[in-house]
Amino acid sequence: MAALLRSRLTDWTVSVPLVAVLILAFTWGRELPAIGTFVVAAFLAGAVLAAVHHAEVVAHRVGEPFGSLVLAVAVTVIEVALIVTLMISGGDKTQALARDTVFAAVMITCNGILGLSLLIGTLRRQVASFNPEGTGGALATVITLAALSLVLPTFTTSRPGPEFSPAQLGFAAVASLALYGLFVLVQTGRHRDYFLPVDSQGRVIEHEEHAKPPSGKAALLSLGLLLVALVAVVGDAKTVSPTIEAGVAAANLPQSFVGVVIALLVLLPETLAAGRAARRDRVQISLNLALGSAMASIGLTIPAIALASIWLDGPLMLGLGGTQLVLLALTAITGVLTVVPGRATLLQAGAHLVLLASFVFLAASP
Repeated sequence: MAALLRSRLTDWTVSVPLVAVLILAFTWGRELPAIGTFVVAAFLAGAVLAAVHHAEVVAHRVGEPFGSLVLAVAVTVIEVALIVTLMISGGDKTQALARDTVFAAVMITCNGILGLSLLIGTLRRQVASFNPEGTGGALATVITLAALSLVLPTFTTSRPGPEFSPAQLGFAAVASLALYGLFVLVQTGRHRDYFLPVDSQGRVIEHEEHAKPPSGKAALLSLGLLLVALVAVVGDAKTVSPTIEAGVAAANLPQSFVGVVIALLVLLPETLAAGRAARRDRVQISLNLALGSAMASIGLTIPAIALASIWLDGPLMLGLGGTQLVLLALTAITGVLTVVPGRATLLQAGAHLVLLASFVFLAASP
């Protein structure tokens, strides 16, 4: 037993997240020298890799689509906590933080993670196959949530700016949470087979031949370490954000670009997990991660922001600007055309990656 405990503690997937959290505790709220920032960044990268490992262990134990759901929800819950904390303590300069972060998450997941997954899948098999019923339902839910929470505030007339009235914000929060909960019930219950991997002929792969699933204790340990690793990822990303802000300012980039960089860091575990699934010809799992993360980012963030607005001073800007609306519309149209056939080629992968590049470029040069 002692030898097993020692082997567990010396395993990098266990030790790195624990050390990363300890570093977070010692560095939170402090200005770091260059060497300190480098150390935090190194353990941030290690925590990302450890999170992917433990997410795969949990997914192996519980199966799909539960495995994809665990990682998407865990990342989003911690991300939401970080956003709310920053908004409560940040004052007027964080009025648009929720909007910018959620929109960045939607663009990164629906174009970046999805496009990367299709790219890997099509490079291996020329054509990436997935289930259009499940993926289409997930995309429809993402589009509905995005329009309700990020588009409508721009066009409502109850307030002068792109914001909801308290009643409208409350309705959007309840509707978002209800729709996300309905999707989870459908994904894990009545239509679970719509979200399982398929072969090149479109047949559902119900049972896969792979290594023996981990024990319940091992899965619970990995679940706990996954949460620890994700806390370290989000917290350390916040710790290095002053350095990122200084770099953004030195490059004469807009302040909002900091949110894009932070979102990229926070979504690294899901990006790596989706890429590894695509390498195993399980593109459906990759799409579950991409669209599930976008959905959770909106469906959990807006209710949390609505609740936190009780303590927030000043307006809460949720409505997107003209450029962002165009990018969101292009993402929705391209996503629908990609998903409907249930098969994608290198062209669709390229289209989504170009949209991501456009988003990043226009965020840097609005």
